[in-house]
Amino acid sequence: MSKTEKIYSCVREIYAEAGVDTEAALRQLDQIALSIHAWQGDDVHGFENTIHALTGGCQVTGNYPGCARNSEELRADLDEALKAIPGKHRVCLQAHEVDHLDKGVDRDGFTAANFDGWIAWAKERKLGLDIAPVYYSHPKLDHGLSLSHPDGEIRAFWVRHGQAVRRIGEAFGRELGTPCVCNQWAPDGFKDILADRLTPRIHLAESLDAIFADRIDEQYLLDAVESKLFGIGTESCTVGSHDFYLTYAAKRGKLICLDSGHFHPTESIGDKISSIAALQGRILLHVSRGVHWDSDHVIVLNDELSSIARETVRCCHRSNIHIGLDYFDASINRIVAWAVGARNMQKALLIALLEPFDRIAGAEKRWDFSSRLALMEEAKSMPWGAVYDYYCESRGVPVGDAFLAPIFSYEKNVLSRR
Repeated sequence: MSKTEKIYSCVREIYAEAGVDTEAALRQLDQIALSIHAWQGDDVHGFENTIHALTGGCQVTGNYPGCARNSEELRADLDEALKAIPGKHRVCLQAHEVDHLDKGVDRDGFTAANFDGWIAWAKERKLGLDIAPVYYSHPKLDHGLSLSHPDGEIRAFWVRHGQAVRRIGEAFGRELGTPCVCNQWAPDGFKDILADRLTPRIHLAESLDAIFADRIDEQYLLDAVESKLFGIGTESCTVGSHDFYLTYAAKRGKLICLDSGHFHPTESIGDKISSIAALQGRILLHVSRGVHWDSDHVIVLNDELSSIARETVRCCHRSNIHIGLDYFDASINRIVAWAVGARNMQKALLIALLEPFDRIAGAEKRWDFSSRLALMEEAKSMPWGAVYDYYCESRGVPVGDAFLAPIFSYEKNVLSRR
């Protein structure tokens, strides 16, 4: 018996005394697949022949060596990251992270054939693939507008792109045997006070309706729409606001995407989860960390992440919740960024799964708020770390910071030579 197993055996008894079955919690954690965001590895640049300027409010800072230059390098980097993350997960692509392009074909002509390497890679590893259209970093993001642009021809180009990406997502779902989540986010907005806010939102709704016009079986594709409070260059009006997309998702039967970096810094998306679960019930989470603004820092195990995880665990029996990561940091090793963020997401979920919820909820039902507070606070210092260490070891993943050494070896032998 290893040291980790010995510690876990004692910790398991401690939790049992509190009425918590740690093995049941780990089985539940095994069932939660994170959608690992590929764009952490290529700084959101993609692999089109012409590198477009990074526009649409996306800001990647840092110049750490080893950024992936093509899809093969990106897949190799993801392989390294997945070795440090216990469980079976998914990978989410931005639609410009293509394997290859056809001559003269723009984004509105992409097909699943442009992603054949991704499909083969995911199939070999038994991974699911998700995807998102790329309505930014392109000359046709004109005056910061895509799907809401006043020019019908520009809108039509982006509509065709959205339609193409949905068909690619359907192909992912068919080939891999698990539904692809296709998330629609457009950066459209205005820097200063807008005279007419209605017309751009009407255009956006019409464009989305056109993108979703073709009905695709949900066993292959799940559609989501994502809001934002503001962005760089869109400080005064974001066309696709939370009010817009929450209403749109409810009326059109789509998943609503809640990005933890897309709201006011003091506004928690954790509180929104139960509201949506009670009425709509279909949520895509994009878990990120904003520092003063939507800066997409690597997620850390803080109160906001704990709130998101706790509400996800509590509401999952009433809601169809999908968890994706969404951050990009080029100031540190990109593979470490993947591993740290994903492991923190799992830790937060495990802490929630290990809470003595029945005792806490029982006190609440008795109007015993004193006991509720005490029990919730005591749960914070329970030895959950030992349970996560055992989870890693039992799933063949390095325990603690042992995942760093293989990644830095890979950096020395592979990343530093790019």
